[in-house]
Amino acid sequence: MTDSGLLTGLTHLVEGRTRSISPENFHGEKGKGGMATEGTGKNCARELGQGWKISPSVDIPGKGKLTLAEIEGSGIIQHIWLTCPHEDWRSFILRMYWDGEEVPSIEVPLGDFFCMGWCEPGLMQSIPICVNPKGGMNSYWQMPFRKSAKITLENLTDKKSVIYYQITYSETAVAEDTPYFHAQFHRDNPLEYKKNYVILDKATGKGQYVGTYLAWGVNSNRWWGEGEIKFFMDGDQEFPTICGTGTEDYFGGAWSFATQQNGQTVENQYCTPYLGYPYYSTHDTFLHNDYHNDDQMPQRSFYRWHLLDPILFEKDLKVTLQQIGVSHGGLFERQDDVATTAYWYQTHPHVPFAPLMSRKERWPR
Repeated sequence: MTDSGLLTGLTHLVEGRTRSISPENFHGEKGKGGMATEGTGKNCARELGQGWKISPSVDIPGKGKLTLAEIEGSGIIQHIWLTCPHEDWRSFILRMYWDGEEVPSIEVPLGDFFCMGWCEPGLMQSIPICVNPKGGMNSYWQMPFRKSAKITLENLTDKKSVIYYQITYSETAVAEDTPYFHAQFHRDNPLEYKKNYVILDKATGKGQYVGTYLAWGVNSNRWWGEGEIKFFMDGDQEFPTICGTGTEDYFGGAWSFATQQNGQTVENQYCTPYLGYPYYSTHDTFLHNDYHNDDQMPQRSFYRWHLLDPILFEKDLKVTLQQIGVSHGGLFERQDDVATTAYWYQTHPHVPFAPLMSRKERWPR
C-alpha cells in the first residue's frame, strides 16, 4: 500500500511546525505535553506521578458536547486517531468548522466518518481511512484552514462515555486557492419507491469530489447491486455527465463479488488503497434477545476514494445512487436501508447541510 510519491516527498523539507492535540495536551502547546496532574488516568498512574499517563482520555457526558480541538492561525490537520465504545459510533456526531464559519463543513456520525456505519469494530485498510483492532479509527484526510479550525463531538445518548483521541496538524501557510475539506451523512430506510438515493445534494462552488462510504442493509432478498451511481455537475438536469454501470462496479468489484465455495455462493470482502468491501454480516451481535436468535438480513459496507481520479466540478455537484435488484423477472426497484458519507473539497462559502435525522432514525438496524 506504499505510495512512492509519499515517500519521495519526505526528502523535501517543509516550512512549518508539527503540533498535536490530545488529553495530554489539550491545546497542542509546545513543551506542554504530559504535564497533567489530574485526569482519567490519575488513579491508575498514582504510583508513577506526573508525566506518566495521567490524562489519556476524557469523559463526555450524556447529551453533552466536547470540543476536541480549537486551533488559531493557518495550518493543515494531517491525522486524527480516535477510539470510544463502538455502540456509540452512530450516536456521536463529529463536526468540523473552518475559519470561523457558523455552520459546519463536516457533520457526520462518528462511525460513518471512519467507515464504520454498522457500529461493529472491523478492519479497514485504505490510504485516507484505517480502522484497526479493536476500534482504533484513523483519518489521514488533509484538512487545511487559513484562520482557525474547530472540531467538536456531540454525545446524543443519555450516558457518560469515554473518548481517547489525538489530532496532529502542521502550523504552516495555506495558499488562498486551497479548497476546504467537507463530509456529509445521509440515510434513507427504506428508500421511497421510484426515487433515486441522494449521496450529495448539492455542493455549490468549485471543487472536487474525493470519496464515498456506503453502508447498505437489504430489506428484501435477491441480488441488490445493479444501481448506477451518477454525477450531475455544473448545471446538469435530467441526465448526468458521469454515469456508472452498477454499484459493485463503482466499488471496483465485478459479478457480485461472488465465488463458489463448497456449492455455496460467497461474496468476498477486500480492502485496497482506493476502494473496498470491508464488512459483511448476517448476524445481529448488537443486541441479545432471549426470544430470537441473531439472524438478520445482510449488512454490507463499501468505500471508494477518488484520490487519483477526483471528480472535478466548476459550479455545482450532485451525486445519486439507484437501487436496482435482479430477480427471476429481471431488474426491479428495491427499497433498502442505505446510508452514505460523501467526502469532497470545495471553495467557500458552502451550502448549509440539511438537519441530521434523529438518533433513533440513524440507529443501525
